[in-house]
Amino acid sequence: MSEEDQQAILEALKIAFTYMPQAIEVNKYEYGDRYQLVLQHVETVRETLLINGIDPDEVDGEVNGDIAPNSSY
Repeated sequence: MSEEDQQAILEALKIAFTYMPQAIEVNKYEYGDRYQLVLQHVETVRETLLINGIDPDEVDGEVNGDIAPNSSY
């Protein structure tokens, strides 16, 4: 796999992550019996981003820079 392909995959993962719920939003009321699986999926994506040197907490601002609030730091 080329470096360009890897970058495209990471960009797609970052975009998908912006549409995922935040872990704090995942509960049994909203997701039923699947809530633990949803939490695992969110954590798997967060870990993959971190392994690749991407801060998951900054992804939304990166992907949606035109609508994201300015960082306070």
